[in-house]
Amino acid sequence: MTADTPSPSPSSPSEFVRSLRALRVWDPQVTELPSFDPAAAPAEPAALFVGWFAEAVAAGQLEPHTMSLATADGEGRPDVRTVMLHDVDARGWHFASHAGSRKGRQLAARPYAALGFYWPVLGRQVRVRGRVVIEPTEVAQADLHARSTGALAAALTGRQSEVLSSYEELERASEAAWTRAEREPEVPVTSWTAYVVEPDEVEFFQGDARRRHVRLNYRREESGWAAELLWP
Repeated sequence: MTADTPSPSPSSPSEFVRSLRALRVWDPQVTELPSFDPAAAPAEPAALFVGWFAEAVAAGQLEPHTMSLATADGEGRPDVRTVMLHDVDARGWHFASHAGSRKGRQLAARPYAALGFYWPVLGRQVRVRGRVVIEPTEVAQADLHARSTGALAAALTGRQSEVLSSYEELERASEAAWTRAEREPEVPVTSWTAYVVEPDEVEFFQGDARRRHVRLNYRREESGWAAELLWP
């Protein structure tokens, strides 16, 4: 399928499967597959991530800071959702949420998570796995108040992942939260929690048109980071 080909409108399961098979991945009209030499990669993964992130932004990737966050509940059943990356440094990958949300409860019970980034404009993925650490309260509040009024209003609305009786209830709570956020831009939200995924493993995937994908995997060892190539 090219950019000029109309999207299929499947009317049956079999047509749906055929329509999936007709869709192209990494259409050359919208995707550039750059070369990646793993031998020239930095000694630690955060530096490579920052470089790849900058290249994704320069290439026009929409919302490159969105990532999949995978957790597990108390019974070990996996869960996943899309959240925003707030920072990356030598410690790890930072994000934030409510402690009482589903993800917050799962992380309290099992403080280990996986992250997934996909930047199709360059045919790249990054996967992160590691222990999750809670930052001090003052860090979480500084993170929240550095964001927009809308973000503060959403945090003040709270009750994330709880059952909602009606959309009208959400509208009322949201309106009240917006009013308070505008009136008290520094109001604390005690449930807002800053997390850091301190990685044990980080994989960088560069797609290739001939399916000779390059996968560079970093593993944390006592002496630092070890890097290895993986079969695609």
